[in-house]
Amino acid sequence: MKRLLIILALAAAACAPENPDVARWEARARNVTITRDDWGIPHINAPTDADAVFGLMYAQAEDDFNRIEVNFLDSQGRLAEAEGEEEIWRDLRMKLFIDPEDMRAQYAQAPDWLKALMDAWADGLNYYLHTHPEVQPKVLTRFEPWMALTFSEGSIGGDIGRVNLRELEAFYGSRSESRPGGDPPAGTASGDDEAEAVLAAAGGDWFEEPRGSNGIAIAPSNTTAGRALLLINPHTSFYFREEAHVTSDEGLNAYGALTWGQFFIYQGFNERAGWMHTSSSADNIDEFLETIIDKGDGTYAYKYGDEERPVTSKRVTVSYKTDTGMAQREFTVYRTHHGPIVGEEDGKWVAMALMEAPLNALIQSYGRTKAKTLDEYKKIMDLHTNSSNNTLYANADGDIAYFHSNFVPKRNPRLDWSEPQDGSVPANDWQGVHSFDESPNVVNPGSGWVYCTNNWPYSAAGPDSPRESDYPEYMDPGSENPRGIHAIMLLKDKKDFTPESLREAAYDSYLPAFADVIPPLLRAYDRLPASDGRKADLADEIEALRGWDYRWGVESVATSLAVFWGEELMRAIRAEAASRNMSVYEYAARRATADQLLGPLAAASAKLEADFGTWQTPWGEINRFQRLTGDIVQTFDDAQPSTPVGFTSSRWGSLASFGARAYEGTKKWYGSSGNSFVAVVEFGDSVRAWAVTAGGLSSEPGSPHFDDQAERYATGNLREVYFHPSQLEGHTERVYRPGERER
Repeated sequence: MKRLLIILALAAAACAPENPDVARWEARARNVTITRDDWGIPHINAPTDADAVFGLMYAQAEDDFNRIEVNFLDSQGRLAEAEGEEEIWRDLRMKLFIDPEDMRAQYAQAPDWLKALMDAWADGLNYYLHTHPEVQPKVLTRFEPWMALTFSEGSIGGDIGRVNLRELEAFYGSRSESRPGGDPPAGTASGDDEAEAVLAAAGGDWFEEPRGSNGIAIAPSNTTAGRALLLINPHTSFYFREEAHVTSDEGLNAYGALTWGQFFIYQGFNERAGWMHTSSSADNIDEFLETIIDKGDGTYAYKYGDEERPVTSKRVTVSYKTDTGMAQREFTVYRTHHGPIVGEEDGKWVAMALMEAPLNALIQSYGRTKAKTLDEYKKIMDLHTNSSNNTLYANADGDIAYFHSNFVPKRNPRLDWSEPQDGSVPANDWQGVHSFDESPNVVNPGSGWVYCTNNWPYSAAGPDSPRESDYPEYMDPGSENPRGIHAIMLLKDKKDFTPESLREAAYDSYLPAFADVIPPLLRAYDRLPASDGRKADLADEIEALRGWDYRWGVESVATSLAVFWGEELMRAIRAEAASRNMSVYEYAARRATADQLLGPLAAASAKLEADFGTWQTPWGEINRFQRLTGDIVQTFDDAQPSTPVGFTSSRWGSLASFGARAYEGTKKWYGSSGNSFVAVVEFGDSVRAWAVTAGGLSSEPGSPHFDDQAERYATGNLREVYFHPSQLEGHTERVYRPGERER
């Protein structure tokens, strides 16, 4: 009887209809062609935008499914399910703003064309998992279309990441319950962003690496060919983005860098226009101090004018992995009309207000990839959801522009918005969003150029820049930075730009910060009496710096000495500079004492001696690019091959950025952030572009494309981009459809 049942079950299975999802996926796959060029870069083509998105997601998953999954675990507040209890507070932070039920509702309300793209997004990832059973996801075994809304803007940090995890834990830590599987974790918040993790890893005294990017747009009037030029130079952690080209018969034709797991080109260009985002210092996130009334029945209210408004609450569950299986921690979280409660200050609850519009953000992120004229691009900006970025823009019509942060709330300009505001005063509320005309944008300036280096907008176009006095302080409380000074030196009065000279500008070796801070060091040394022992001890080092032209280079000994001295100096003076409300650069140039300047030079020389045998060590022997694994967190080894890199950290004013340091067990410095994807684009009757990606496209160490761009990356030797079909001819490595392993 048992044997008969088995036979009947097998027969029933054989007659069962095929999984309808698989049939749909395979039908889609037949519409998609993926061409890998000789750098491994995928070029996806399909009849419809939706099918192109399907192919794009499949190709991304081939290159690095791990990074896709981790990004969407993060965006949904599910990292702890993979990483354990240390990620509970990061997950809770995300769940304060991202609710799956709300995302499902917004998906249902999406326009049909966007819903089709989200469906294709999920299909592409699920089909990859179906055809690659050897890939074992950490958590996400199936992607649903609504999930695309949880990560709708491609910045590396995003607005939510600015909520302080320690303060979040202090508020909610005692307001939670554990479920079986483990004790409630305590003290698991490791910091409120990636920068804190870097500081902790370096013993807490690492001088934080500047974050951000460079963008430059040149008008036809300032080029020899009469064509607009665009520099795309995002500074992120390495391997944060894929490089790809995606086209469809419905008009999609976008090339550039996209953040793992997203279906829109984030930094790039189409056949008529290009866009480059730089991190903005606009003040567009605020904290409101809520006066709370305990109603005594487990509910709360908050004062708002003459009213008592109810504080809304809901239960949130954070699941986390333990050694014995999954456990859960439940939280009751709170919200006012200002935003979710993220902490407490002097007895008042702190509500965080920021842009919360994932549906419009996704519409804008995708829509700009198809905008081919200035008017079309400005129209998509009317959604006001590109909150954390400024944008550099150029097109084939010859237009260039700097667009300031696309989301800046209107507020009472008499208040200090760098401080939390009283949430009980209705007049303190946001009053809508500043329009395009109310923002410090620059369109087609007479100077013929615009730029941004994560500095303020008030030097974006030289003499044609917006005037700071015309805008409220909260519009941008930032300042100029050494990269901005450097960029202006290169851009002003130059009328003969070519793609090659723009590339040369992007890698110009001058370090303006040292040009400011080394002369005071030399003066301090020269004033020492002959009897001072430092006069003899530091003579050779001083002469090396005195004769330096402030330019980095792999053979430069002075670069090594200057960088090591600069690191020691900034650590020594940064607290005092902050107490005087001065930048470290300004303090070093104007206020630092002889001891403050000379002591770090002796320390730097001694450290170079200890680590490399002599302080006269060329910079390229110290500053290295190395890629050993495909892991998200890289490891480094002095005994393994690496590539010398000439450019330095951007903190010294280098436009080309290489955020490097020594790691545990290493003496050499290895980069992990900075230049990641670099492109120079020329617009005209047809577009031409050159680019390089850090290391290589593939995350597999055995792939020929794992580090085939390392040398080009280190030297700024950009390769031709195969944008047009004629360019791709003769440079094709493989042509296939999703689901085909070989063809």
